[in-house]
Amino acid sequence: MKAAPFSYSRPADVDEACALLAADDGARLIAGGQSLVPMMAMRLARPTHLVDIARIPSLSYVREDKGAVAIGACTRQGLVERDALVAKCVPLLARAIPCIGHAATRARGTVGGSLAHADPAAELALIAITLDATMTYRAGGADGELAARDFFAGLMVTKLPVGACLTAVRFPVWQGERIGVGFHEVNARRSDFAFVSAAVQVALDGDGKAKRIAIGVGAATETPLRLESAEKELTGGALDEKKVTEAVRAALADIEPLADLHASAEYRRRAAVALAARAIADAKAHALGSKARAH
Repeated sequence: MKAAPFSYSRPADVDEACALLAADDGARLIAGGQSLVPMMAMRLARPTHLVDIARIPSLSYVREDKGAVAIGACTRQGLVERDALVAKCVPLLARAIPCIGHAATRARGTVGGSLAHADPAAELALIAITLDATMTYRAGGADGELAARDFFAGLMVTKLPVGACLTAVRFPVWQGERIGVGFHEVNARRSDFAFVSAAVQVALDGDGKAKRIAIGVGAATETPLRLESAEKELTGGALDEKKVTEAVRAALADIEPLADLHASAEYRRRAAVALAARAIADAKAHALGSKARAH
């Protein structure tokens, strides 16, 4: 099957892109096209106008920004995967991004495109939620911001204003030496969409206890989840296996998991508990190992 007919524009800057979006209710932004183009080919998406922002220079960068790492919306995922600043300052993102699709799709796919697509199984969406990232956008000639927790509205739906263009995402940088990360996902084949995923970042104190912890679960519900009750329960503790499992299980007790041909709701619930507990164990081991290597 081929895509339905559409018109095409390549704006010179973000404001021109926003104007083109505002002028046509059927217009859609395209950058890497790794999500939109297959949907168009299957007629699951039928935009009347494609607005190509891939070559707008101001939308592609990785840089430090006031205690965070800012990544332009059109920055290729493959570039982020190899970026030294990301590896140093946002280790959870560095750990998860190689799990996105294949090397070929990461070479074309963009960070902003994945976030704006809002697939609940997307690794970037999960990391944004887990690390309290901030999305910046341009609309009507003005800039705006949305916290990741407020950005995702549902299955492939965001709270970006009509006619807005996502311009960047800012990942906060955790300070301290004993920081560790863990990431796990389960899928039918490596690089396929995850049935369930879990991401964890932890900062340990001098006694090896959790000074700070962030726990996220993806693909289990319509938007990625932040397990805040489990974080509160585990902060200040030694992250022993039994307490971790109990805290994660309690945090997930009242969720309504997705169910489809790939996985039942009960499977997703059980897998979420197991993967989150495993990611916490990995993050703790990573933090302790990092400290040992530092000496």
